[in-house]
Amino acid sequence: MDIQNLIIIGSGPAGYTAAIYAARAELKPLLFEGRQLGGQPGGQLMLTTEVENYPGFPEGLTGPEMMANFKKQAERFNTEIVSDDIVEVDFSVRPFILKTENKEYKANSVIICTGAQAVWLGVEGEQKYQGAGVSACATCDGFFFKDQEIIVVGGGDSAMEEANFLTKFASKVTILVRRDELKASKIMQRRSMDNAKISFLWNTEVQEVLGDGNRMTGVKIINNQTKETSELNAGGLFVAIGHKPNSDIFKGKIDLDEKGYIVVGQGNTKTSVEGIFAGGDIIDYIYRQAVTAAGTGCMAALDAERYLSSKE
Repeated sequence: MDIQNLIIIGSGPAGYTAAIYAARAELKPLLFEGRQLGGQPGGQLMLTTEVENYPGFPEGLTGPEMMANFKKQAERFNTEIVSDDIVEVDFSVRPFILKTENKEYKANSVIICTGAQAVWLGVEGEQKYQGAGVSACATCDGFFFKDQEIIVVGGGDSAMEEANFLTKFASKVTILVRRDELKASKIMQRRSMDNAKISFLWNTEVQEVLGDGNRMTGVKIINNQTKETSELNAGGLFVAIGHKPNSDIFKGKIDLDEKGYIVVGQGNTKTSVEGIFAGGDIIDYIYRQAVTAAGTGCMAALDAERYLSSKE
């Protein structure tokens, strides 16, 4: 069996950037782009209609267009790309062993860029209107909701942050909280309560996202105490109930934090296993931006190159 110099797992901005740098360094990377997100490689950007905050694209472009460009650039430098998922790894042996459903691979080094997924509500209409009013990232999409009424779902710090950020653009932000109190820290609670543009609906859950076939137009909600249902008109729905890192196959193989994110060294992308590196949203639950993911993908490739050079 051939031993790969470097295998990259994941194909968002981090994975493709790692591939571009690694391929230009003659590491001959093999990249598994995965089939997550309903058979859609490319990570969370595949669900983003417009990307206007990535430097170098003054006119903006769609998330899928951007990922197609990243992929084309990686292929230009002879990255081998496999459209498959890694389902099992063994990092206790050298070379490392990685398996798909029906094939085994060996590698001297690995870069993990499997990302994270927003936790969605799972209600009717939510998936249909993702990118057409429904979002999980205020900093990505808030700009498109100028002077509109917006709904935010969630009661934690991230929901309060999203809501406060959205008041820069929206005419009104309504936060739906399924309990009768917030989980957010006291300072975030106070900031949200003091914001004149923010109002709260307690003990309230979304039952359905409503729309006209092209864009969402509002939501159907239920009070989980009285069981009373009603409709709320809104141009946007921001779901802020958390993110889940795609790290299940790495449990017990490398160090993860309590949330399941891969732990890396300060100022580098080294994991707890020498020769294994990680970048993108699998290590970052704070910024979660395409540009920061690409940056850590670049770092991971440079770290892997130095590691491989030291072993030759």
